[in-house]
Amino acid sequence: MLLTRKRFLITGVLTDDSIAWHTARVAQEEGAEVLLTGFGRGLGLTQRSARRLPSPPDVIELDVNDPSHVEALVDDISSRWGSLDGALHAIAFAPDDALGGKFLSTPPESAQTAFMTSAFSFKTIAACLAPLMPSGGSLVTLDFDNRQAWPEYDWMGVAKAALESVTRYLARDLGPRRIRVNAVAAGPLGTVAARSVPGFERFEKVWGARAPLAWNVEDATPVARMVCLLLSDWTSMTTGELVHVDGGFHAIAAGAE
Repeated sequence: MLLTRKRFLITGVLTDDSIAWHTARVAQEEGAEVLLTGFGRGLGLTQRSARRLPSPPDVIELDVNDPSHVEALVDDISSRWGSLDGALHAIAFAPDDALGGKFLSTPPESAQTAFMTSAFSFKTIAACLAPLMPSGGSLVTLDFDNRQAWPEYDWMGVAKAALESVTRYLARDLGPRRIRVNAVAAGPLGTVAARSVPGFERFEKVWGARAPLAWNVEDATPVARMVCLLLSDWTSMTTGELVHVDGGFHAIAAGAE
Protein backbone atom coordinates (compact mmCIF):
# COMPACT_ATOMS: atom_id res chain seq x y z
CA MET A 1 0.00 0.00 0.00
CA LEU A 2 1.07 3.56 -0.70
CA LEU A 3 1.51 4.68 2.92
CA THR A 4 2.47 1.49 4.75
CA ARG A 5 4.18 2.16 8.09
CA LYS A 6 3.79 5.93 7.69
CA ARG A 7 2.63 8.15 10.55
CA PHE A 8 0.79 11.39 9.90
CA LEU A 9 -0.79 14.24 11.80
CA ILE A 10 -4.11 15.33 10.28
CA THR A 11 -5.31 18.71 11.54
CA GLY A 12 -8.64 20.40 11.04
CA VAL A 13 -10.99 17.43 11.18
CA LEU A 14 -14.46 18.51 12.22
CA THR A 15 -17.16 16.36 10.62
CA ASP A 16 -16.94 13.31 8.40
CA ASP A 17 -17.65 15.37 5.27
CA SER A 18 -14.40 17.35 5.63
CA ILE A 19 -11.41 16.95 3.34
CA ALA A 20 -9.25 16.29 6.40
CA TRP A 21 -11.50 13.42 7.54
CA HIS A 22 -11.45 11.83 4.09
CA THR A 23 -7.68 12.25 3.96
CA ALA A 24 -7.40 10.39 7.26
CA ARG A 25 -9.67 7.65 5.87
CA VAL A 26 -7.71 7.22 2.65
CA ALA A 27 -4.39 7.33 4.55
CA GLN A 28 -5.55 4.52 6.84
CA GLU A 29 -6.79 2.51 3.87
CA GLU A 30 -3.31 2.91 2.36
CA GLY A 31 -1.61 1.60 5.49
CA ALA A 32 -0.84 4.74 7.51
CA GLU A 33 -1.33 5.47 11.18
CA VAL A 34 -2.89 8.86 11.87
CA LEU A 35 -3.40 11.26 14.72
CA LEU A 36 -6.08 13.95 14.57
CA THR A 37 -6.47 17.39 16.09
CA GLY A 38 -9.60 19.30 17.05
CA PHE A 39 -10.28 22.53 18.86
CA GLY A 40 -12.61 24.15 21.35
CA ARG A 41 -16.33 23.56 20.96
CA GLY A 42 -15.64 21.48 17.86
CA LEU A 43 -13.47 18.99 19.74
CA GLY A 44 -16.44 16.74 20.52
CA LEU A 45 -17.39 16.67 16.83
CA THR A 46 -13.84 15.71 15.94
CA GLN A 47 -13.88 12.88 18.47
CA ARG A 48 -17.18 11.56 17.08
CA SER A 49 -15.86 11.81 13.53
CA ALA A 50 -12.71 9.94 14.57
CA ARG A 51 -14.85 6.99 15.67
CA ARG A 52 -16.22 6.75 12.11
CA LEU A 53 -12.79 6.11 10.61
CA PRO A 54 -11.71 2.54 9.74
CA SER A 55 -9.39 2.55 12.76
CA PRO A 56 -10.47 5.23 15.27
CA PRO A 57 -7.41 7.39 16.08
CA ASP A 58 -6.68 9.56 19.08
CA VAL A 59 -7.58 13.25 18.97
CA ILE A 60 -5.39 16.00 20.42
CA GLU A 61 -6.79 19.44 21.18
CA LEU A 62 -4.91 22.08 19.20
CA ASP A 63 -5.46 25.81 19.06
CA VAL A 64 -2.72 26.57 16.55
CA ASN A 65 -2.52 30.17 17.77
CA ASP A 66 -1.79 29.06 21.36
CA PRO A 67 1.94 28.30 21.90
CA SER A 68 1.13 26.04 24.86
CA HIS A 69 -1.08 23.85 22.65
CA VAL A 70 1.63 23.66 19.99
CA GLU A 71 4.23 22.67 22.59
CA ALA A 72 1.91 20.01 24.02
CA LEU A 73 1.33 18.62 20.51
CA VAL A 74 5.05 18.20 19.92
CA ASP A 75 5.51 16.55 23.32
CA ASP A 76 2.65 14.13 22.63
CA ILE A 77 3.98 13.07 19.22
CA SER A 78 7.52 12.77 20.59
CA SER A 79 6.43 10.46 23.41
CA ARG A 80 3.89 8.56 21.29
CA TRP A 81 5.83 7.92 18.09
CA GLY A 82 9.22 9.57 18.41
CA SER A 83 9.06 10.80 14.82
CA LEU A 84 6.61 11.74 12.11
CA ASP A 85 6.41 11.25 8.35
CA GLY A 86 4.21 14.23 7.53
CA ALA A 87 1.13 16.27 8.21
CA LEU A 88 -1.92 17.83 6.63
CA HIS A 89 -2.59 21.46 7.50
CA ALA A 90 -6.36 21.94 7.15
CA ILE A 91 -6.86 24.94 9.41
CA ALA A 92 -8.63 28.11 8.30
CA PHE A 93 -10.89 30.73 9.82
CA ALA A 94 -12.07 34.27 9.12
CA PRO A 95 -14.51 36.25 11.28
CA ASP A 96 -17.92 37.06 9.82
CA ASP A 97 -16.97 40.69 9.28
CA ALA A 98 -14.10 39.61 7.01
CA LEU A 99 -16.40 37.79 4.57
CA GLY A 100 -19.58 38.32 2.61
CA GLY A 101 -18.81 41.50 0.72
CA LYS A 102 -17.42 43.42 3.69
CA PHE A 103 -13.88 43.72 2.30
CA LEU A 104 -13.66 47.51 2.55
CA SER A 105 -15.13 47.68 6.04
CA THR A 106 -13.28 44.74 7.62
CA PRO A 107 -11.38 45.90 10.74
CA PRO A 108 -7.65 45.13 10.85
CA GLU A 109 -8.12 42.78 13.81
CA SER A 110 -10.37 40.51 11.75
CA ALA A 111 -8.02 40.54 8.76
CA GLN A 112 -5.18 39.65 11.12
CA THR A 113 -7.18 36.76 12.57
CA ALA A 114 -7.83 35.42 9.08
CA PHE A 115 -4.13 35.64 8.21
CA MET A 116 -2.81 34.19 11.46
CA THR A 117 -5.20 31.24 11.54
CA SER A 118 -5.33 30.44 7.83
CA ALA A 119 -1.79 31.22 6.59
CA PHE A 120 0.74 31.89 9.35
CA SER A 121 -0.45 28.74 11.12
CA PHE A 122 1.08 26.62 8.34
CA LYS A 123 4.46 28.05 9.27
CA THR A 124 3.67 27.33 12.94
CA ILE A 125 2.86 23.69 12.16
CA ALA A 126 5.88 23.28 9.90
CA ALA A 127 8.34 24.80 12.35
CA CYS A 128 7.20 22.69 15.29
CA LEU A 129 6.98 19.41 13.35
CA ALA A 130 10.16 19.67 11.28
CA PRO A 131 12.40 18.43 14.13
CA LEU A 132 10.18 15.33 14.32
CA MET A 133 11.05 14.47 10.70
CA PRO A 134 14.82 13.84 10.87
CA SER A 135 14.71 11.63 7.77
CA GLY A 136 12.56 14.03 5.78
CA GLY A 137 8.85 14.01 5.15
CA SER A 138 5.96 15.85 3.59
CA LEU A 139 3.71 18.73 4.61
CA VAL A 140 0.53 19.50 2.70
CA THR A 141 -1.94 22.35 3.09
CA LEU A 142 -5.43 22.85 1.71
CA ASP A 143 -5.91 25.86 -0.52
CA PHE A 144 -8.54 27.54 -2.67
CA ASP A 145 -6.76 29.00 -5.70
CA ASN A 146 -6.73 32.77 -5.25
CA ARG A 147 -5.15 34.15 -8.39
CA GLN A 148 -8.55 35.80 -8.86
CA ALA A 149 -10.79 37.79 -6.54
CA TRP A 150 -13.84 35.68 -5.68
CA PRO A 151 -17.27 37.08 -4.78
CA GLU A 152 -17.72 37.46 -1.02
CA TYR A 153 -14.56 35.45 -0.18
CA ASP A 154 -12.83 38.70 0.75
CA TRP A 155 -10.13 38.45 3.45
CA MET A 156 -10.18 34.66 3.41
CA GLY A 157 -9.11 34.98 -0.22
CA VAL A 158 -6.26 37.24 0.84
CA ALA A 159 -5.29 34.74 3.55
CA LYS A 160 -5.34 31.87 1.06
CA ALA A 161 -3.14 33.85 -1.33
CA ALA A 162 -0.74 34.33 1.59
CA LEU A 163 -0.92 30.59 2.31
CA GLU A 164 0.29 29.87 -1.21
CA SER A 165 3.27 32.14 -0.63
CA VAL A 166 3.96 30.58 2.77
CA THR A 167 4.05 27.19 1.01
CA ARG A 168 6.79 28.35 -1.35
CA TYR A 169 8.92 29.85 1.42
CA LEU A 170 8.56 26.73 3.56
CA ALA A 171 9.59 24.62 0.56
CA ARG A 172 12.70 26.77 0.26
CA ASP A 173 13.68 26.59 3.92
CA LEU A 174 12.77 22.96 4.61
CA GLY A 175 14.05 21.44 1.37
CA PRO A 176 17.58 21.00 2.76
CA ARG A 177 16.02 18.84 5.48
CA ARG A 178 14.33 16.72 2.77
CA ILE A 179 10.90 17.96 3.86
CA ARG A 180 8.57 18.65 0.94
CA VAL A 181 5.88 21.32 1.22
CA ASN A 182 2.95 21.51 -1.17
CA ALA A 183 -0.57 22.90 -1.43
CA VAL A 184 -3.68 21.29 -2.89
CA ALA A 185 -6.17 23.70 -4.44
CA ALA A 186 -9.50 21.95 -4.19
CA GLY A 187 -12.68 22.82 -5.99
CA PRO A 188 -15.65 23.77 -3.81
CA LEU A 189 -16.92 20.97 -1.59
CA GLY A 190 -20.06 20.94 0.50
CA THR A 191 -18.34 20.74 3.85
CA VAL A 192 -19.57 22.47 6.99
CA ALA A 193 -16.72 24.96 6.70
CA ALA A 194 -17.37 25.74 3.04
CA ARG A 195 -21.09 26.20 3.46
CA SER A 196 -20.41 28.77 6.17
CA VAL A 197 -18.84 31.02 3.52
CA PRO A 198 -21.44 33.49 2.20
CA GLY A 199 -22.36 32.84 -1.43
CA PHE A 200 -21.07 29.26 -1.50
CA GLU A 201 -23.88 28.26 -3.87
CA ARG A 202 -22.39 30.62 -6.49
CA PHE A 203 -19.14 28.66 -6.45
CA GLU A 204 -21.07 25.45 -6.83
CA LYS A 205 -22.98 26.82 -9.84
CA VAL A 206 -20.00 28.18 -11.74
CA TRP A 207 -17.96 25.01 -11.16
CA GLY A 208 -20.77 22.90 -12.52
CA ALA A 209 -20.84 24.98 -15.69
CA ARG A 210 -17.12 25.42 -16.38
CA ALA A 211 -15.15 22.42 -15.06
CA PRO A 212 -14.46 20.05 -18.00
CA LEU A 213 -14.55 17.06 -15.66
CA ALA A 214 -17.85 16.64 -13.87
CA TRP A 215 -17.28 18.18 -10.43
CA ASN A 216 -19.16 16.69 -7.51
CA VAL A 217 -19.33 19.05 -4.53
CA GLU A 218 -20.28 16.12 -2.30
CA ASP A 219 -17.21 13.96 -3.08
CA ALA A 220 -14.01 14.86 -1.24
CA THR A 221 -12.26 11.58 -2.10
CA PRO A 222 -10.35 12.88 -5.18
CA VAL A 223 -8.86 15.69 -3.09
CA ALA A 224 -8.01 13.31 -0.24
CA ARG A 225 -6.26 10.96 -2.65
CA MET A 226 -4.10 13.77 -4.00
CA VAL A 227 -3.16 14.81 -0.47
CA CYS A 228 -2.16 11.22 0.31
CA LEU A 229 -0.15 11.01 -2.91
CA LEU A 230 1.78 14.14 -1.91
CA LEU A 231 2.33 12.69 1.55
CA SER A 232 3.76 9.53 0.00
CA ASP A 233 7.28 8.78 -1.21
CA TRP A 234 6.02 8.75 -4.81
CA THR A 235 6.36 12.55 -4.94
CA SER A 236 9.89 12.69 -3.58
CA MET A 237 10.95 15.50 -5.94
CA THR A 238 7.82 17.66 -5.75
CA THR A 239 7.85 20.69 -3.48
CA GLY A 240 6.61 24.27 -3.52
CA GLU A 241 3.81 23.16 -5.80
CA LEU A 242 0.15 24.18 -6.03
CA VAL A 243 -1.73 21.12 -7.27
CA HIS A 244 -5.25 21.67 -8.56
CA VAL A 245 -7.93 19.09 -7.86
CA ASP A 246 -10.86 21.04 -9.24
CA GLY A 247 -12.12 19.14 -12.25
CA GLY A 248 -9.98 21.30 -14.53
CA PHE A 249 -11.87 24.50 -13.67
CA HIS A 250 -8.66 26.55 -13.31
CA ALA A 251 -7.65 25.80 -16.92
CA ILE A 252 -10.83 27.09 -18.56
CA ALA A 253 -11.41 30.79 -19.25
CA ALA A 254 -14.54 32.49 -17.94
CA GLY A 255 -17.21 32.54 -20.62
CA ALA A 256 -15.82 29.40 -22.26
CA GLU A 257 -18.34 27.11 -20.63
